[in-house]
Amino acid sequence: MTNPILTAYNWSPDKGAGLVRDMRVRWALEEVGQPYDVRHLNWGEQKKPAHRARNPFGQVPAYEEDGLTLFESGAIVLHIAEGRPGLLPEDKAGRARAIQWMFAALNTVEPVLWERVIAKVIEGDKPWTKDRLPAIDARVHERLGELSVRLGDAPWLDGAFSAGDLLMVQVLRMLGTSGILETYPNLADYVARGEARPAFGRALERLRAGLTGAPPADWPY
Repeated sequence: MTNPILTAYNWSPDKGAGLVRDMRVRWALEEVGQPYDVRHLNWGEQKKPAHRARNPFGQVPAYEEDGLTLFESGAIVLHIAEGRPGLLPEDKAGRARAIQWMFAALNTVEPVLWERVIAKVIEGDKPWTKDRLPAIDARVHERLGELSVRLGDAPWLDGAFSAGDLLMVQVLRMLGTSGILETYPNLADYVARGEARPAFGRALERLRAGLTGAPPADWPY
């Protein structure tokens, strides 16, 4: 059996902060102890036929293993977690709840936070941004408040660390240095616990080591 192949860019718009979506896959592979290889793309190669055969939308990451090709980071993490011990509970109910939290991270929390990233970074120079931000931030605080209440004093979302926590921590890291996360101390501690895991550190170190390329000349952010 050959190692799985992860396809990712050879540069990162976040300058190696590990917020890109292939970080989720790298972290999952490190958690389960699965060696893997990385295929690095230059900007522009993601839209060429060779990569569109892996991901029809021309995005990264993509994942190949024993004849199976997958795209979408959440689907890849779920595949890794289902095939190897360490990221999903053994009991049926526990597994279902962990997968529930995976979906919650990507479908309930991430879209709200991503809306803020778009407003602050991608559309920060638009005339409507200033008027939109208060409503966006209100939605962010509403979602974080709900998550904070649910987490409470627990170290993880549902018992032991799972793929649900992995994705949720990665999503919350999108808040970066905004200061928003710090208004919810239990969530800030939750993210810190995730970042302190040795597998996270290994994944981040390897991601940074692969950033040998440069951003495209017309990259605006």
